[in-house]
Amino acid sequence: MKKNRLEIIKGDITNLNVDAIVNAANSSLLGGGGVDGAIHKAAGPELMEECEKLNGCSMGDAKITGGHSLKAKYIIHTVGPVWHGGYKDEPEVLASCYQSSLKLAKDKKIKTVAFPGISTGVYGFPKDLAAIIAVNETRRFLLKSSYPEKVIFVAYDDDSFEVYRKILKQ
Repeated sequence: MKKNRLEIIKGDITNLNVDAIVNAANSSLLGGGGVDGAIHKAAGPELMEECEKLNGCSMGDAKITGGHSLKAKYIIHTVGPVWHGGYKDEPEVLASCYQSSLKLAKDKKIKTVAFPGISTGVYGFPKDLAAIIAVNETRRFLLKSSYPEKVIFVAYDDDSFEVYRKILKQ
């Protein structure tokens, strides 16, 4: 795998010029707080209309919509786990979020995809463990697939950026 297929940036995922962004959604897919609310707001009301037709999404799974008013052509919605101390299969469910999202990207031949820190906001998943899972699952997937060509991890704050930067250096 080429090393330049993975990148970390600090910024607002809704402003990225990529083929797809990943939304850390809730199971209704009808918007919420954090990244989910920001994506819904930036994408416009058409996103809500499209999401209403999807009948929600199971935890660990992913569904895809158009990007609407975003620069991204697609939004991949995935439902991460709420952290309960790691005793309710949270790491496995989070890994499944990345696998499901990357599989959708591969199936749609999406070249560039950006991920936020899934479940690390109000869902309380520890940022360092979440980043390890994100990077490991993505590396594993990219070893077997030519799509997506590039995966960008988007950190919203300095702490998250540093966690990903250290993991990606390994």
